[in-house]
Amino acid sequence: MLAAENNTNEKTGIFSRFLDFVERAGNKLPHPFMLFVYLALGIIGISWIISFFNVSFEHPETGEMEQIQSMVSAEGIEYIISSMLDNFTGFAPLGLVLVMMFGIGLAQKVGLIETFMKKTILNAPKSLVTYAVIATGIIGNLASDAAFVIVPPLAAMVFYALGRHPLAGIAAGFAGVGAGFTANVIITGTDALLAGISTEVASNVSSEAFVTPVDNWYFMLFSVLMLMFIGTWITEKIIEPRLGKYDPSLGEADVKDQKLEEITPEKNRGLRNAGIAGLVYLALVSLLIVPGNAILRGEDGEIVPSPFLENIVPIILFFFIVVAISYGLTVKAIERTRDIPEYMADAMKDMSGYIVLIFAASQFIAYFEWTNLGAFIAVSGAETLTNINFTGLPVIVAFILLAALLNMFIFSGSAQWVLMAPIFIPMFMALQYDPAFVQLAYRIADSSTNIITPLNPYVPMVLAFMKRYDKSAGFGTLFAIMLPYSLIFLTVWILILVVWTMIGLPIGPGVGMNL
Repeated sequence: MLAAENNTNEKTGIFSRFLDFVERAGNKLPHPFMLFVYLALGIIGISWIISFFNVSFEHPETGEMEQIQSMVSAEGIEYIISSMLDNFTGFAPLGLVLVMMFGIGLAQKVGLIETFMKKTILNAPKSLVTYAVIATGIIGNLASDAAFVIVPPLAAMVFYALGRHPLAGIAAGFAGVGAGFTANVIITGTDALLAGISTEVASNVSSEAFVTPVDNWYFMLFSVLMLMFIGTWITEKIIEPRLGKYDPSLGEADVKDQKLEEITPEKNRGLRNAGIAGLVYLALVSLLIVPGNAILRGEDGEIVPSPFLENIVPIILFFFIVVAISYGLTVKAIERTRDIPEYMADAMKDMSGYIVLIFAASQFIAYFEWTNLGAFIAVSGAETLTNINFTGLPVIVAFILLAALLNMFIFSGSAQWVLMAPIFIPMFMALQYDPAFVQLAYRIADSSTNIITPLNPYVPMVLAFMKRYDKSAGFGTLFAIMLPYSLIFLTVWILILVVWTMIGLPIGPGVGMNL
């Protein structure tokens, strides 16, 4: 009944018309690779035009007067040609993400992450199933986009088996995977990717600026708990009452006959052995960190800063390799040593699109910095915000809302951050905001609206899952169900950030709001 009503009003509701506009406008945008090509060409043209006006400004770090450099000049053309390879190979996120994916990709290919997700949901007590679904969706982001394929349909089957509405299960799973995309209990490839982009940009403002993959970890760790509790409340207090009691006659004929597949004993042993191996590895790493004179501590025995935090990516890489090999050997997914590099190579195939995108994105950022357009916009923007007294937390909240709106049109989180970081990180650094804090604000916005943008490539797939249980379900049904998650998550996240900052809590090891 709900689906039919939603379909009737789909084209007349204000929100539905807005989503139609977003979908049409977003579909007109070029592929992210071409978007950055066009932006790079735009930088070339704009720098040439502005150079005629002899625009100058005071560089915030050196105090020297700088001018906009034209790329349509002998020096500019030489830079375009001579820097192309260095821009690409020296782009900080490239190596970080690929190295992380060696380990995470291996764990995914041997089946460890998928089995862990299924085990978590299927073994949860009835009263904690919703918590388990959302938590699994969040943690499942270790498997990148695979979590979108696994968690929502599995959650629907579990909810149906418990006599609950399966669409509510899909909604909870989709909310956990989509809205919780950048939150996790451990450091993931997303942390390395965003930190690399932030460092690439911030280091051009200050040579000492550096964002590590753990710089948002404290806040994101707390965010996992927030998303679990708020997401469960939304599911059980808003979504399920609105959906009402499920009528199996609305779904496909075989819905009544579906059965949940139990985890095999062999896979259970694999999880156990992976857990043991992971604990042994962490114990060995702790010996390099915990003692006062440990190898991975700083010069004065400090953790912040220290070689441990500076080299967190290799440490996490080896963790995933250890647990993946332990699981793979147990379930016989790994039978020969050659299987390990072959699985890693297979995982790298999934990263080919990212590598191609980074080639164009790295050129755009390099041109933006070489021409001094980025520094000019940052200085001018910071002065304007200061003059109108629009600083402090209000400007950060405004930035979050802007990023959330842009995310409706640009689904790729990395592509959007590559687009926004060169403008906003230098601007906020001029206002004395730590680049890691600016990155955190962006992550809140990007995660919250992932589940309601029509440009999310997994929306049609999730809709197909829904149609299995309600053949009349449409896009209006999906967005009506997901909108409460998006709006409430965004609101609560902003409030938590404001309170967190006012109390003065660090968002990561040794990292706060200000430089």
